[in-house]
Amino acid sequence: MKHILMTLALALSAVAVQAKLPPLSDEAKAKAAEAAAKTAHGNKVAAYQLCKSNERVADHYRASAKKAGKEPGAQVETPACADPGPYVPAPVVAGAVPAAPAAPAAPAPATATAAKKP
Repeated sequence: MKHILMTLALALSAVAVQAKLPPLSDEAKAKAAEAAAKTAHGNKVAAYQLCKSNERVADHYRASAKKAGKEPGAQVETPACADPGPYVPAPVVAGAVPAAPAAPAAPAPATATAAKKP
């Protein structure tokens, strides 16, 4: 019983602590976006490396099958491996404040075409 009460107390205090976290600052959001971009690029690089590895394995299989006198099965057409290139971070201007959205333009005068909606 004592363990259950202790676990319940810890769970409730954890929820209370999380509820008081302030919203992320613009800098933290930018860092999170940068981390997401790096992760996405890393996933592209990993997919490229896997694709190249699969090609090497398939080439080795075909070569060893021919060497053994066997006819390998029909080659399946797959898309070419696309090299993502090096990671290039988005340019960031130090100390720049995000620009405020422009003021909305003055409404255009109503015309006869606006009244003829289908």
